Amino acid sequence: MKNLHVVDGPLSRHKLAVLRDERTRTADFRQAMKELALIMVAEATGNMPTRSVRIRTPLTETEVEEISGPVCLVPVLRAGLGMLDGALALLPTATVGFMGLQRDEETAQPIEYYVNLPRNLDEYLVLVLDPMLATGGSLSATIDKLKEEGATWISCLHAVAAVPGVERVTSEHPDVTFYAAAVDPELDDNSFIVPGLGDAGDRLYGTL
Repeated sequence: MKNLHVVDGPLSRHKLAVLRDERTRTADFRQAMKELALIMVAEATGNMPTRSVRIRTPLTETEVEEISGPVCLVPVLRAGLGMLDGALALLPTATVGFMGLQRDEETAQPIEYYVNLPRNLDEYLVLVLDPMLATGGSLSATIDKLKEEGATWISCLHAVAAVPGVERVTSEHPDVTFYAAAVDPELDDNSFIVPGLGDAGDRLYGTL
């Protein structure tokens, strides 16, 4: 799993502890998710290509580095929205696309119910925001769709990932980079990550 990076510094571990705690209130959960997303975006952008440009400081001309292409943030609905504000805090000029998927109860396969992506996606550096990487089915379908629309540079950000999902997506998409604040060992019978943090969407929006 060479294309998986665990973002486990002291601050990210602290934010994750808040998210895992069942006593954390909705407002505090939202804030911790936003702050963790900011930390993870700072880490993930370290892998972005850059270009050299010449500018003038108040004293002289100099050469600086800037990210070489436009960025597109793609939250996976609905839980991915909880990471969006944190990502935009660091990338305020980013374009935002959306992916909505739900599971077919008979086949257990992901079905698209909403897709809104920018044109010319091949020109963008794409960051997928999805707090929970469980089985990997929805994420893999999301990546497939992004590639179908032309994306060639994709990184995915997760608060928590489960080993089964990580093994699946890193195998199916070796050209994609994945970032997680923690990797948990297993899924329960309902495909929830254990120990995990519960249903991220429900905890973000108070629909428990």
